[in-house]
Amino acid sequence: MDVRLTHLPEPPDPRPGRDPQVAVVAMGSNEGDRGEMLHAAAERLRRLPLVADVVMSEPIESIAVKPDGPDPDAPRYLNAVALVTTRLAPQVLLGMLHAVEEEQGRVRLERWGDRTLDLDLIAYGDFRSDEEHLMVPHPRAAERLFVLEPWLSLDPDAVLPGAGRVDELVRRLKAQQ
Repeated sequence: MDVRLTHLPEPPDPRPGRDPQVAVVAMGSNEGDRGEMLHAAAERLRRLPLVADVVMSEPIESIAVKPDGPDPDAPRYLNAVALVTTRLAPQVLLGMLHAVEEEQGRVRLERWGDRTLDLDLIAYGDFRSDEEHLMVPHPRAAERLFVLEPWLSLDPDAVLPGAGRVDELVRRLKAQQ
């Protein structure tokens, strides 16, 4: 009797891998050793699961922005942007950004208050969400030079979905100053 074993094709993965996307993460700190805080956060982002690459801009200093506008009396921020190549879903990445903030001592006492570390998900490829807990692209990114300029330094062809080319947004904001 001739018995042949045939190899059956493997069933499709019920959770196929997500294509890598570049997420734009704004980073800010105005408490403690601000520069060390930003570099430690970038290193922590590199160690997240499903993250293939993290490139961080040079930090720039900016005036704190409070709900009523710029506050020159508050401690100044050091800001940077990280381009994170990841296969994490946007909502999972956002949750991990919040966890990294907490690991670095972030305490949320007041909206737009001083903080050891602030990580904002600015963009995630072409993904868009208006959900209250996941607003992507970030609703105020187009108004913030401290986000746009570091991003532009990493990617001169950057586009903020729904708002346009980052270099044009920077030009418009500088013309209004």
